[in-house]
Amino acid sequence: MSELIKWFEKRRETQALSTIQRHLALTMGIVEDLEKAIAAAIKRDEKEMHRCIERVASSEREADTLRRKVMDEISKGELSPTDREDLMDLVKRVDMVADWCRESTRILGAVPMEDVPTSIKDVITQMIKSVRECASSLQKCVNKMMTKSEEALQAADAVEREEEKVDDIHERARILIGKENLPKAGVAVLISQLFEAIEMIADSCEDVCDQVRIIMVRK
Repeated sequence: MSELIKWFEKRRETQALSTIQRHLALTMGIVEDLEKAIAAAIKRDEKEMHRCIERVASSEREADTLRRKVMDEISKGELSPTDREDLMDLVKRVDMVADWCRESTRILGAVPMEDVPTSIKDVITQMIKSVRECASSLQKCVNKMMTKSEEALQAADAVEREEEKVDDIHERARILIGKENLPKAGVAVLISQLFEAIEMIADSCEDVCDQVRIIMVRK
């Protein structure tokens, strides 16, 4: 059994583990708020959209603070350099999920939804729904990795399946953008950037699961 696993088993209630779980829960909340922001934008409810975007921005800043706190806790432990690096990489990758959510809101706030065809709005809704499912499976994967490895790996597989769905939706979105008669080139650029940023959230979720598998292999 690796020193990392022993470290978790002996210190399940330590500040480090508690902070990692808070960081992950906060990230899941950021994804959910992004989904709400997109729904509000599509409904042309700008006030609600901006409220959701502000929550994402605030939570992303809090996530950065928690990430630094986790790094500090890990650096004070007696983990080997390899195990310490494994855990730090895990936290950094989770943080990228929050970062891409924040980037998505920056683009969303600039998109004139009145110029976006309904067909494209429908695809955005489908895409963010799959991303939320991806993030939900990720949360389960990380929370279970030190206690129920089989469930963690099953959740990791679920993340991969959802990430593949997001890729498929993104492919359809590109084709749709090419077919639709968008009124302004700038709108097409912004929509393309939004799809790219949302896809990166799913890709980041998959990256976290890859790191979980590395930790599991060492176990």
